[in-house]
Amino acid sequence: MQVIARYFDQGGADAVQLINMPCYTDARGFFFENWHADRFTQVTGVTQPLVQDNVSWSQPNVLRGLHGQLQQPQGKLITVLSGSIFDVVVDVRPDSAYFGQWKSFVLTGVHAQGTVQQLWIPPGFAHGFYVQTGPALVHYKTSQYYDPGSEFCLDWRSPQLAIDWPLHGQSPLVSSKDQAGLCWDTLQRLLTVHN
Repeated sequence: MQVIARYFDQGGADAVQLINMPCYTDARGFFFENWHADRFTQVTGVTQPLVQDNVSWSQPNVLRGLHGQLQQPQGKLITVLSGSIFDVVVDVRPDSAYFGQWKSFVLTGVHAQGTVQQLWIPPGFAHGFYVQTGPALVHYKTSQYYDPGSEFCLDWRSPQLAIDWPLHGQSPLVSSKDQAGLCWDTLQRLLTVHN
């Protein structure tokens, strides 16, 4: 396990971190260790426990997000098991130097060179993804339990963010909840109240 890049880095363990995991492949398929708590802490510096596992399965052209929680924000460790996603994080920490900035990553299943990438997203980010090739099977561990009462959805089309989704002229398949996401200006006001 190795951190290959850090983003939104303010020092310490609160950066978004891209991690390479060794993966063993042969004619039968592949095997990799998805989670090792001690090694994860040693490599990333993250000490908070990860308490819930979630799995999503999505067809090509599905867009999920951008999701977060106002109270008890979740850190997320993302692993793509199959398919390919355009993964997006938005810094929603009002006291962050990167507040309102976004970053995208293309995450895929096992790489030909025998590695799997994981993405650590610390608490305080909105998160979503678009399925480029699929179906996409995505596993993520979270640092807090899901709390529907404090969940928010940031509009993936928010013009203030201008996220460059690779839609290639297609309309993505989006849930009604995600279609009704908050614009960035509205979410900013909510974050100020809850901070």
